[in-house]
Amino acid sequence: MTTLGQLSAFVLVARLGSVTDAARALGVSESAVSQALAALRQHHGDKLLVRSASGMTLTPGGSRLLPIASQMVALGADADAAVREANGVAERLHVVVTSTIGEFVADPLLAAFTARSGQAVDASAGLARVAEMPVLVANRLADAALGPQLAGKVDSVAVFRCNLVAVAAPDFRPRGGPERWPWLVDPSGADPDSGTACLLRQLGVAESAIRVFPNQTAAWSAAAHGSGVSLALEHLAAPQLRRRELAVVPTPATPWPECWHLTTLPRDRCADAASALRHFLATPAAMQVMRAPGAGVPPSRFRPPVYVTIWS
Repeated sequence: MTTLGQLSAFVLVARLGSVTDAARALGVSESAVSQALAALRQHHGDKLLVRSASGMTLTPGGSRLLPIASQMVALGADADAAVREANGVAERLHVVVTSTIGEFVADPLLAAFTARSGQAVDASAGLARVAEMPVLVANRLADAALGPQLAGKVDSVAVFRCNLVAVAAPDFRPRGGPERWPWLVDPSGADPDSGTACLLRQLGVAESAIRVFPNQTAAWSAAAHGSGVSLALEHLAAPQLRRRELAVVPTPATPWPECWHLTTLPRDRCADAASALRHFLATPAAMQVMRAPGAGVPPSRFRPPVYVTIWS
């Protein structure tokens, strides 16, 4: 019997072109995605997806199945929402975010939203690469994305503007040009579509000069101890800059402007909670949280970002 989990795995592999990328987006192992595909292939008696030089390619049968599978996944999300509403259970709101937003902003922002929304919402954040975000939103595996502007069958609205700057220890004296400096970055540095990666390419930095840390805080700590130069959204690093733990290092490409966008399905198909979040992000309360999220949230409201999952 075909399950929604199998169909969701198939849709993601087809849209992203890779079992590896689909597994990362779902936060599961590659073998779990491969097993879901194997079960679907056996059920339909068709390979559905085959490896090619450009990645995973749909067979004729897979091409026929993809739009139907996408509709079934979306209907599954509608069914879950309908049953939750009938039982008086809070509406789910799953927002995928970049690693930096997930580390600093997502939790206090969603806590402020649920406190002010006036409706019962079960809000959570998930980590995703930029290229994965429109696929997850368009296929109802996420309700919204907060990060760069996204293209495709989605609706992206600008919500917050900020600047990316280079930072290092106040007494750090880099030698040569930025392309020769040791760069210390958070996981966004490994995402080719992130602002961090685009900035490093603009500066001509080779991959051998980049070290990726588990999170932004760890990268900043290494920079503060003189290990190299890091990148920071200036407003998020403001406390470290004020305390002189870090100092801004001028480069030819910084400050690098960034704009956070909230991406959802088009307004006529957007979930109620996602639509409410869109309105909330235009309020002064949301702007204050995005500008200075450091106040934290009560333990009862803490929800660390997790990956999208289809297996529970």
